Amino acid sequence: QVQLVESGGGLVQPGGSLRLSCAASGSIFGLNVMGWYRHAPGKQRELVAIMYSGGNTNYADSLRGRITISRDNAKNTVYLQMNSLKVEDTAVYYCHVVGYGLGHQFFDVWGRGTQVTVSS
Repeated sequence: QVQLVESGGGLVQPGGSLRLSCAASGSIFGLNVMGWYRHAPGKQRELVAIMYSGGNTNYADSLRGRITISRDNAKNTVYLQMNSLKVEDTAVYYCHVVGYGLGHQFFDVWGRGTQVTVSS
């Protein structure tokens, strides 16, 4: 069983910054992919950024240049640094990890989400 704990969301003014964190715990052998998605009211859930175990990354075109994803493999934690935030970045941000447990069982886990609100 793998659990995800997200933190770092909140209320920020336009132009501000936030850093989200997501720590994975439990029976973990390896985390192949760690990333973030978001779901804004009235819209579909969309990719924000993902990072593979080898270090490759994939960013949403609309956010490229304003966000940076990173991970600490020793802590099984992924981070999302968001700068120059806009009102339209308001959403619930979800952590997502894919990997294998100690028994080599595959897992695909979502976090509960953390609210990011950008407003003046």
